[in-house]
Amino acid sequence: MKLKNSLKGAKNIGTTIEKRLNEIGVFLLVDLAEMTPEKAYQKICDYHPEKTIPVCYYLYSFQGALLDLHWNDLPTDLKNELLEKVGTK
Repeated sequence: MKLKNSLKGAKNIGTTIEKRLNEIGVFLLVDLAEMTPEKAYQKICDYHPEKTIPVCYYLYSFQGALLDLHWNDLPTDLKNELLEKVGTK
């Protein structure tokens, strides 16, 4: 899979999510792919223990950005698989 390099303009990645990804060392979509959406979500949760980090706006968004899909368009099976990987299911 060939990824656009920049987080800017990637599906589901707004300025807040981009800032949070940058905080954990993710600056490009390839960085996110290497880290995996699950690890990125967990790192952001660990980095911001005082905040509630919504699964749909982060975990699903990361996977959607890699697949160039809106997070809500991810197949249900994939969403369930992601939830299992981060231990919220």
